[in-house]
Amino acid sequence: MGEIVNLKRHRKRKDRAAKEEIAAENRVQFGRTKAEKELAEAQNEKAAKDLEQHKREE
Repeated sequence: MGEIVNLKRHRKRKDRAAKEEIAAENRVQFGRTKAEKELAEAQNEKAAKDLEQHKREE
């Protein structure tokens, strides 16, 4: 026989876990210094430029 589960507690635990996951993603995304953000932006621009140079013209 299965275990008895309080549905309110289960729902609240699930909601807290989802919020914690979102908070962890936000810490990674927004918890960077200005220098780190500029470096990442420069790397993204270089990667896009390099990809654009490899495209064939038709």
